[in-house]
Amino acid sequence: MSSDLGTRILGRDGLEVSALGLGCMGMSQMYGAADRQESLATIHRALDLGVTFLDTSDVYGDGHNEELVGEAIAGRREEVQLATKFSLSRTPEGEQVIDGRPENVRACAEASLRRLRVDVIDLYYQHRVDPKVPIEDTVGAMAELVQQGKVRHLGLSEASAASIRRAVAVHPIAALQSEWSLWTRDLEVAGPDGSTVLGVAREHGIGIVPFSPLGRGFLTGAITSPADFAEDDWRRTHPRFTGDAFAANLRLVDAVRGLAAEKGVTPGQLALAWVLAQGDDVVPIPGTKRRRYLEENVGSAAVELSPDDLAHLDAIAPPGVAVGGRYANTAYTYGDSPERAA
Repeated sequence: MSSDLGTRILGRDGLEVSALGLGCMGMSQMYGAADRQESLATIHRALDLGVTFLDTSDVYGDGHNEELVGEAIAGRREEVQLATKFSLSRTPEGEQVIDGRPENVRACAEASLRRLRVDVIDLYYQHRVDPKVPIEDTVGAMAELVQQGKVRHLGLSEASAASIRRAVAVHPIAALQSEWSLWTRDLEVAGPDGSTVLGVAREHGIGIVPFSPLGRGFLTGAITSPADFAEDDWRRTHPRFTGDAFAANLRLVDAVRGLAAEKGVTPGQLALAWVLAQGDDVVPIPGTKRRRYLEENVGSAAVELSPDDLAHLDAIAPPGVAVGGRYANTAYTYGDSPERAA
């Protein structure tokens, strides 16, 4: 596999992926209406640019996103490192449910394989840890999928340090997907036992796959008012995008914009470059449904940050700088999971 982006390795078993991935969720939900043809064209353009690490989930659009990705990669499967997830679903009333039971692991994997039109999933994540099911049971069922040749590598998403330790005792974990950006640095914050999620992941050779590395688009500098969101964009009700929090968080964006201007890059490219600079085991997956934003994101790989640049960014965006919670409902974050202290 070759590209101008270069590649990085996730996990000790050598999952090689493009240094930048593509989050496909927004092509099916959350961020306003999507254009199917533009979404397909964006995935094709990503592959042409060497962005070959594609991220989806069975819950995105209730299966629509996996079907879309499957259609997009038909005929180009050998170019792609394909990641999907299971364990989250929605009730008819729209309530999210976490299900880590072994029988659900198996059923979800079979359904994902069908929707994606592939024989094997390169990286299979538990989307959220189920506090009602021992993680050893869930990962044990995931490991069986590896033994059967249906999955190549295993991952966790938004898992706590305690869950990571328990999971790796059952099977190697290649990647941890969690939110990480200049305005969400929770991975770096020590828990009650003094350890950080980031530190425990690295202790076990687990690669880090940051989602929302652009702060759900806020760090691009393109969002200046809540009125910039479409009526059906979920950010209209997000704690960091409403009321006084919005104005407070704009100050962080202004500081990022100032440094970006000095370096002759866009704020989004600077924010992505910061994430990429956090280590060779870090592979951010900025999401977009448009080719022009994809191309801008790819340009971040060429941005070089000096030690002074990194120190400056650390000073203007320390852990906890963002005002407002990560979600309106915190039930699905590692920080609020009942299993965190297990």
